[in-house]
Order: sequence, then structure tokens, then C-alpha cells
Amino acid sequence: MTAAVASLDADLDTARDVLATEAAGLRALAASLDEAFTRAVALLAGAAGRVVVTGMGKSGHVARKLAATLASTGTPALFVHPAEASHGDLGMIVPGDVVLALSNSGETAELADLIEHARRFGLKLIAITGRAGSTLAAAADAVLLLPPAREACPLGLAPTTSTTMQLALGDALAVALLTRRGFGRADFRRIHPGGRLGARLRRVRDLMHGDDAMPLAPPDLPMDAALLRMTERRFGCLGIVDAAGRLIGIVTDGDLRRAMGPDLLARRVGEIMTHAPRTIAPEALAADALRAMNQGAHPITTLFVVDAGGIPRGILHVHDLLRAGVA
Repeated sequence: MTAAVASLDADLDTARDVLATEAAGLRALAASLDEAFTRAVALLAGAAGRVVVTGMGKSGHVARKLAATLASTGTPALFVHPAEASHGDLGMIVPGDVVLALSNSGETAELADLIEHARRFGLKLIAITGRAGSTLAAAADAVLLLPPAREACPLGLAPTTSTTMQLALGDALAVALLTRRGFGRADFRRIHPGGRLGARLRRVRDLMHGDDAMPLAPPDLPMDAALLRMTERRFGCLGIVDAAGRLIGIVTDGDLRRAMGPDLLARRVGEIMTHAPRTIAPEALAADALRAMNQGAHPITTLFVVDAGGIPRGILHVHDLLRAGVA
């Protein structure tokens, strides 16, 4: 075995040991959860203000992530650095807030002023710590205790397993809260506009169905044949084009209902079509297409996509916008 291969094997062995060690810590954490977790969720759910998440060092980095996860899943939250809190940032913590403090040792000196502030204003304090008898645990209204677990660092010094457990426990709190509140996809979309904004800025040409999918017919097509073509294409409409291929009208389900009568099948599509239908250009934004569908007193579900000469180049349904995250 070459030195390079031996080194590679050693690296893989180390990585697998780290993952196995941290996985064991997570299994122990899951098994240790009890009514203290439920009490912590109830305190967070009942907060009249925000959840103030704090921690120092590596715990502070986890706390920042937890605050962001809570905020993005419907629980107003912010991170306050404990050292900065002692130099004016305590003013960010107000009555009605709940404090969630992370410290594996539970003896982080920088948390002292923040804990005292919470006690002074009667704020509920939740601790995530590895020591039940610590100063932080003694001051807390709910203690989420991390079970004993070996750090993945071979020196036993660098926070590894402990911070993984903190991170996972924070995710468990956030998901339990969103489940309790019934926070759904619609709520998630409202506070994550970035993805939807990107979708709304897509071009119509990227979302439309092309030539082969378009339901088109000349104005002299009999209605019995027209109905077959509409059913075939499944857009609930039929575009009417003149001899030059320009879109001059549309027949929709609504037009069919209005023209219903004993002679309907004997009539020509040109007799019942809606003239000058709403259309959209291929280069238009998806947001513009949605606006065109919803404008006026009668929203529509389908738009023909036409070029500058009025020639149909595609068709766009509101379902296409929904699938793309625009609507």
C-alpha cells in the first residue's frame, strides 16, 4: 500500500468516525427528550414578543442559525451577542420576549448580564446546556439538557458532537413550533419571497407551451370539430387564426355556454368567438402574464403568446404559473 493510499484510508476512517460519533450523540439526544421539551415549546409558542437567541463562541454560531430558522418558519426571533448585550444591546430585549440561551458548560461568563436582565424583567428563560447543575440551568424556566456524548474531536476539546446536538435540538424546536401553529406552505411562501420573486422574473417564453401544443383553428371550422380539438388540447379554449396565421379571436368554455342552443354544433367557430382576446408577448415577464390574466372584471386562465405580428407562438395556462411558483 502506498503512502498516498494509506493517507486516503486514514482520512476516510477519521471522517466516518466523526459521523458515527455525532450520530450516536443525536440518538442519545432523541432518547433523552422529555416533558422539558414540551414545556420549552409552550414557552416559545406563548411569547408575546420575540424569541431572543443567544450564545457565545461555537454556541453563538449555532444560536445565530437557530434564530434564522425560527424566523423563517413563523416564529419572530433575533440573535443577541451576549458580550454586546453588556454594552447596550440589552436594549434589544424587551418585556414579552423569551430568551433561549445556548451554553454547553452552562457557565459562560458573558451570559451573566443577559440572564440578570431577563430575571429583572420577568422574561422566560430556556436553556440548552450539557450540565444540569450549571448556573444557566439553575436560572432557567425550562432546561433542555444535552446528554453526555463524546466530542468527535480526538482531543476532546473542539465542540463537535455537542454543537451538532445543539443544532439538531434547535431544529426540533423550530419544527415543533411550526407544526403546533399549523404553519403551512402558503405561510412559508409569504416570508420567503426570494424564490417567488425569481419565478416572477422568468420570461413567458420559458414557461409557455409551444407550437405543437396550441389549439388553433380557422374561423370557418364547424363547432363539432372545434369541440374535438378543444378536448384534445386540454386548455379549455381554441385560438382562431386568419389565413395569414394571425390570432383574431378565441373560443372558451364561457363562449360555449353563452352560445348553447340546438344549432350550436352546426355553427362555425368564427360566429361565437370572442374577438381581440388578451395576449402576451414571449419576452414579457411571468409576473406580467399573471397580471394580464387577472386584470378587469373577468379573470382568465389562459393566454396566447403572440409575436409582434400577432402570430401565436405559444400558449400559457395559469397552472404553468402555479407550477413555476409565480402565482
